[in-house]
Amino acid sequence: MINILKKQECSGCYACTNICPKECIRMKSDNEGFWYPDIDKDTCINCELCEKVCPVINNPNKAENKINAYACKNKDNKSRNASSSGGVFSLLCDYVISKNGVVFGVAFDENFNVKHMHAETLEECEKFKGSKYIQSKIGSTYKQAKEFLDNKRIVLFSGTQCQIKGLNLYLRKSYDNLISIDIVCHGVPSPKVFRMYKEILVEKYKSDIKEVRFRDKVNGWKEFSCIAEFKNGKMYSKSAKEDIYMKGFLKDLYLRPSCYECKAKNFLSASDISLADYWGVENIHPEFDDDKGTSLVLVNSRKGEVMFRKISSSMDIIKTNLDYAISCNPCIVGPVKYNPKREQFFSEYNKKNIEKTIQKYTKVTPIQKIKGKIFGILRYINK
Repeated sequence: MINILKKQECSGCYACTNICPKECIRMKSDNEGFWYPDIDKDTCINCELCEKVCPVINNPNKAENKINAYACKNKDNKSRNASSSGGVFSLLCDYVISKNGVVFGVAFDENFNVKHMHAETLEECEKFKGSKYIQSKIGSTYKQAKEFLDNKRIVLFSGTQCQIKGLNLYLRKSYDNLISIDIVCHGVPSPKVFRMYKEILVEKYKSDIKEVRFRDKVNGWKEFSCIAEFKNGKMYSKSAKEDIYMKGFLKDLYLRPSCYECKAKNFLSASDISLADYWGVENIHPEFDDDKGTSLVLVNSRKGEVMFRKISSSMDIIKTNLDYAISCNPCIVGPVKYNPKREQFFSEYNKKNIEKTIQKYTKVTPIQKIKGKIFGILRYINK
């Protein structure tokens, strides 16, 4: 029986609920809005399957393979502009759907809750485009994916590093018809904080939300904007540096406890391909950067290499230096640092206006401003 003693010991991947033969594990939200397994001990048969598939305490088997890194851009500018980075995920979807396959990804539901869902048409895959900076509910999608795999359908399953690690442990064997894609993750913010943020926007704009875009490129890829469109025709638009929700996220203020000690990074998820933003691409491949989005594609397995070749004709590609790419996006191999203000934030966030609470705990001190200016000068000199 799985026993969570510390909240850092659970990534909320749902592998335990999917594997339980008696269906006696439910996921329940805590006061921070994150879900954890709750076991009906009267029904549990102590089969220990839940422990065997937990990505915090286990690692899936994987063949050793050289990891190759590529800077990539979808040649279709319309598709790339609608994506968060270089539009590579859309090409993967196109290929899998063309082979009568199934794509699992993350989408907003009708209430803008973030969930894992599957798609069997290109039209259905549209809902997966764009970043969602909230932890998604896996639900029963591991089970659904296994059913499609056992029925010989090609399955592309995308998720954060811990979710893909959970999937590979849940399956307990290798499937030739599975393509697992992990999205390099900064950490997952509290769904409850996001819900409170949405409520403030709805109140301010006197209308329900029609669409949310966290990574709109209207001001460029590097200075991406957060946009909410409302049913009354109004629009909210701020840069990531100005938007209050993104401020807290980028300061690591309300991430899931396990994110600060993530056990799925450094290629431990056993994914076939890892996708990330290629921050810093302008310094190593200046001719390649147009500020419209560049994907960093890490090919981690032979199966991933085959898939990459299948879609390569639809991309502009440069093979790049893996160590440099990691230096610009260290979340590939390690977790973010714990924000010491996190506990104070969660002790107050229910009592006050969430906007003011985030502002309070993300306020930049004079010393931090000075450090920031020095860092900016040094970075300019290095360039």
